[in-house]
Amino acid sequence: MGLAVTSLTLADFRSFERLSVELSGGTTIFVGPNAAGKTNTVEALQLLTSGQSFRRPTPSQLVREGASSARIDARLEGDGRVLDARCDVTPSRRQFSRNGKRCQAADMPEALMSVLFTPDDLALVKRGASVRRDELDGFGRQANRGYANVLSAYLRSVEQRNRLLKDDLPDLALLEAWDASVALGGATLLHARLRLFARLAPRVADVYERVSGGERLSCSYVCTLGEHLESLSRDELRDVFRERLASSRGEDLRRRQTCVGPHRDDVSFLVSGRDARAFGSQGQQRTVALAVKMAEVELAGELVGSRPLLLLDDVMSELDAARRDAVVSFVRDGIQTVITTTNLGYFSPDLLDSAEVVSFGG
Repeated sequence: MGLAVTSLTLADFRSFERLSVELSGGTTIFVGPNAAGKTNTVEALQLLTSGQSFRRPTPSQLVREGASSARIDARLEGDGRVLDARCDVTPSRRQFSRNGKRCQAADMPEALMSVLFTPDDLALVKRGASVRRDELDGFGRQANRGYANVLSAYLRSVEQRNRLLKDDLPDLALLEAWDASVALGGATLLHARLRLFARLAPRVADVYERVSGGERLSCSYVCTLGEHLESLSRDELRDVFRERLASSRGEDLRRRQTCVGPHRDDVSFLVSGRDARAFGSQGQQRTVALAVKMAEVELAGELVGSRPLLLLDDVMSELDAARRDAVVSFVRDGIQTVITTTNLGYFSPDLLDSAEVVSFGG
């Protein structure tokens, strides 16, 4: 079963001077008008489970205007355990702790992962490649602390190499050294990413087929280093990366940036054999995004042994009736879920009877 959030308390966080809410182990619905603070509450839950916020705020933006600091507290219970998660925020920093012991942001998912679905995520298919990479990496960071370390180390190496490439006369010997560092870090990241994608992609396709009524979806990882790399070891990927960096050096020098590597890769979705980004309808593209989120919830349970907290921030208003029904059917399958909405009419009386409904804004 794993842990579930049973209560959340906010002090001087965002728009709240003080807020305390109890959460159901099943579905909790936050209902109220726009600007009532529902999304701020979802953000607080995400911070205490994933260690980061989808809004990418500075610490000062999390502190209520006029206050000197903010605090988020949550009680997590399950399997005979009780865990208190906390985030203290000042205008200059955030500090996380569990049961009173300080920890890093990257440690927070070890207690409970979360999967967040917002209206912006519905454009996952048609937005740029970086959005799809971030989706995959964001899930990987929560599922495995080592993934987060590998990703950050690789991105730092690419940044240093790019700084060298921006010099008017780059030191080629130093560039060769950075090639080795980038290739090693990139191979480690790519190896982890490909293994994660291999487990996620079939689930995305399966969920899509169920939600769409039988339409077929295929998902592919599009790698700038070449094709058919899934079976290669990390060392073999490192050698391939070194070769690609050498062959692309002229272009890298002209463009003053590293043009190949996991930081430039993409994910492709084909609906009935056609590129969903170029040819998919809005409904098909939104169903792909929905399938990705649902698949992440399913895979998280397998990877860490317990299902994550599912956060649905105002997505019901953006989905048609069929896709809303698919979401409701999914969340009722033993998944702790928090939903924000301005309209309870999106939900069946049966769901409302079983859910905890919390009103915001009066």
